[in-house]
Amino acid sequence: MIDQTPAWQALQAHANTLGQTHLRELFAAEPDRQPRFTRHAAGLTLDLSKQRWSAETLARLLALAEQAEVPAAIGRLLDGERVNVSEDRPALHTALRLPADASLVVEGEDLVPGVHCTLEHMAAMVERFHSGQWRGATGRAIRDVVNLGVGGSDLGPLMVTHALADYRPDDVHSVEVHFASTMDGSQLADYLRRLNPETTLFVLSSKSFTTIDTLSNANTARDWLMGRLAGEEGVDAELIMRQHFIGVSASDEKMGEWGIDPAHRLEFWEWVGGRYSLWGAIGLPIALMVGMDNFRALLAGAHAMDRHFREAALADNLPVLLALAGIWNVNFLDIRAHSILPYDGRLEYFAAYLEQLEMESNGKSVTHDGREVNYATCPVLWGQLGPNAQHAFYQLLHQGTQAVECDFIAPLRRYDDVEDAATREHLKGQHRLTLANCFAQSRVLMLGDDAIADDGPRPGHKRYRGNQPSSTLLLDELTPATLGALIALYEHKVFVQATIWGINPFDQWGVELGKKIAGETQRILESHQGLASMDASTRALIEAAWAAEESP
Repeated sequence: MIDQTPAWQALQAHANTLGQTHLRELFAAEPDRQPRFTRHAAGLTLDLSKQRWSAETLARLLALAEQAEVPAAIGRLLDGERVNVSEDRPALHTALRLPADASLVVEGEDLVPGVHCTLEHMAAMVERFHSGQWRGATGRAIRDVVNLGVGGSDLGPLMVTHALADYRPDDVHSVEVHFASTMDGSQLADYLRRLNPETTLFVLSSKSFTTIDTLSNANTARDWLMGRLAGEEGVDAELIMRQHFIGVSASDEKMGEWGIDPAHRLEFWEWVGGRYSLWGAIGLPIALMVGMDNFRALLAGAHAMDRHFREAALADNLPVLLALAGIWNVNFLDIRAHSILPYDGRLEYFAAYLEQLEMESNGKSVTHDGREVNYATCPVLWGQLGPNAQHAFYQLLHQGTQAVECDFIAPLRRYDDVEDAATREHLKGQHRLTLANCFAQSRVLMLGDDAIADDGPRPGHKRYRGNQPSSTLLLDELTPATLGALIALYEHKVFVQATIWGINPFDQWGVELGKKIAGETQRILESHQGLASMDASTRALIEAAWAAEESP
């Protein structure tokens, strides 16, 4: 395993020497530290100078990446080889953002024509919505679209539609996009109280089209529409199903069984993992919100990062460098927590998106060949909008006992297009205030007390140790293209770390086990049989649920 290699052992010895060195000392010893650890690509700037490492550390980490054959792994991923070992298939989310004139032949088939056929199908749908020509069963134009999905079918589209709300076209028929994912129905119930069934359409997004969370919501939505529209003149069940539902799935057969009209089915391929799927038909809500031109710009930005990932040397490769910083922190500095801190309200859901991307991908403890690892893999990852988090959990970051790696993310420019001069200047002032907080927080995390002008001795409760590592990611501005590049950067970071750890980032058998056991437990709850097979705690919980059902 990787921890038995000379490169790993050399890093371990190096960490024993460098590990206690404070960041203030590293900056003092390296006057050119900032430019040495800063790289640019695809509209992004990555500053890694506040990581607790030196030039020697990075050289040794790059040697580790070579030892793990990262360059060859990048080629295998992007060329469509079967990198998803446990499921024996490629992981080809990058194919979804290839331009139309590209070619990617995988096992005898060029995937690009099929990808762009689906994009054209999406474009035709979006045009019908935006021209007011997608009409419900009673003839009224659809105004509300509710995406029913969970996991990658929800988190990705939700995050991007929120992030790119500024790019909504203003010369089209207005369509509001909503998201419901929870199996308990609480989100959906709120929409059903407020929305008009005549002008509401549901997008069912499920790779397998068997996900119980999504199908539970879908069945409720179908009954809601049938109960309110089926009695209208000229309206029957077939018309309701045709005009009020779109399906996105890898299973055309199951979409047909559920009742999705053949013309309203969008293709999703088995070689795309759910958490990597927003680039294709799962991104229909994004395209409905921002238009196909901006959706294609999102794809182009991701493709620009894909090209950088393939072509840049390891020492200049943004995903590789970000991954190596994480490896250094987790495996050699024993920092097992990672916080994502965007300083832009439009990135409100970015941390939640990365929680799935990273922890579902790399939350593994077994290598490709089935051996249990002897080292840490994915850290616990969480986050919040930075300005809000400052008033929530930054206290722990600054003075707690837990070491945490932080990623600070912010756009350099904002509000240039606000027409009113006075309003523009006020908003740009708020943006400068936000950047000031972003830069100040990473500085205090790095320097601790040294960031404060000398004002004499301080009591213990006012002391800051600093030495908390962080990365800063700056976007030239938040556009569809730079957001695409940002997401792809983290996707590739995850892959590089998985390659070094020797784990598979493209399966999620722990999730599948939970689904299986939930199904068994549901059968017991409903049938009142099989309780004896449960442990004492679960038996008591089931009995409490039964008692609650029977009580008046």
